[in-house]
Amino acid sequence: MNLYNRLNSNMRQRYGVRVQRIPISAGFGCPNRDSELGTGGCIFCDASGSGFAAVHHSVSVKDQIDEMKKNAIRKYGDDTRFMAYFQSYTNTFASLEKLEELYSQAVNYEGVMILDVSTRPDCVEEGVLDLLESYRDRVDVMVEFGLQSANLKTLKAINRGHSLAEFIDAVIRTKKRGIEVVAHCIMDLPWDIEDDVIETAKILSALGVDGVKCHSLYVVEGTKLDEMIKRGEIQLGSKEEFVNRTISFLEHLDPEIVVHRLAGEPPKEGAYGNWGFTKIQIINEVENTMRKRETYQGRKFCYLKR
Repeated sequence: MNLYNRLNSNMRQRYGVRVQRIPISAGFGCPNRDSELGTGGCIFCDASGSGFAAVHHSVSVKDQIDEMKKNAIRKYGDDTRFMAYFQSYTNTFASLEKLEELYSQAVNYEGVMILDVSTRPDCVEEGVLDLLESYRDRVDVMVEFGLQSANLKTLKAINRGHSLAEFIDAVIRTKKRGIEVVAHCIMDLPWDIEDDVIETAKILSALGVDGVKCHSLYVVEGTKLDEMIKRGEIQLGSKEEFVNRTISFLEHLDPEIVVHRLAGEPPKEGAYGNWGFTKIQIINEVENTMRKRETYQGRKFCYLKR
C-alpha cells in the first residue's frame, strides 16, 4: 500500500531520473522583517531565514549549484538532475531586475529541470509572476508559499503578517500561470487543535495545490518563540500529537498532492525540537503508525464534490 504520494517517486515518474534539490541562499530579506510594514518577523524565524542547508549568499548562485552538484553526482550518479531551490527568507522580495539576474543563473544551468522559489503569499506581485512564467519554456517552475496554519488566530499568534485570504489569492493567481504551488504547514502549532490541521488539508485540496511540506515546530535559540517557551507562555506538543496530526492531515489531503516533506529537522547547534529524534526516525514513526492503522493519504478525501 502506498502510504502517501512521495516526492522522489513523483520526480522519477516525471523525469525518469533522480532529481536532487539544491538549496540556494541568495541574500534576500523578508517584508515581515525588513520593510516599512515589517513587524519583526515570524516568532520562529531565525537569522538564517530557515536556510540552514544552503551555502552562504556571498557565493554566486552558479557557484552554489556547482558545489552542491558535485556532492549529488558523487552520491547519486552522473544522470542526476537538479531542482534549484531558492530557500532562505522571501525569495521574491527584490526588484525584478535583481530577481531575473539571480533566477537566470539557475534556469540556464545545465541539468536544472526545476526552478523552485520559496516565498510569502503577500509577496508575489503580477510582475514577479510574469517573470516566473517566462521561464516555463525552459524549466518547470514551482513556488512554495508558507501558510503554516489555516487558523487566522494562529497566524496572528505566530506573527505571520498575512491572512488566509492572502494565501488563497496568491495560490489562485500563481496556478493560473501554470506554475506549480507547494504549501508549507506546521503540524503541531500550540495554538491549533487537530481540527485546524484537518481544515488546512481541506483548504489546500480545494485550492488544488500541487505539493505540501509538513514540518514539526522546532525552536531556534534567541527567537521570540524560544523566549515564549522559556517564560512558560507556551509548551511544545508531544511527538505523539505530531504523529496523530500529521496522519489526520494526510488522510484528508487530496491523494494527487505530492508530499515534498513529511518532517523537518532542526539545525544541529543552537536549536531544539523533534523530541530528540532525527528526521528519519520521526518519518518512520509516522509511516509505521499509518501501517498499523491501515490508513493512507486521501482515505478521508470525500468532502469535495468533484
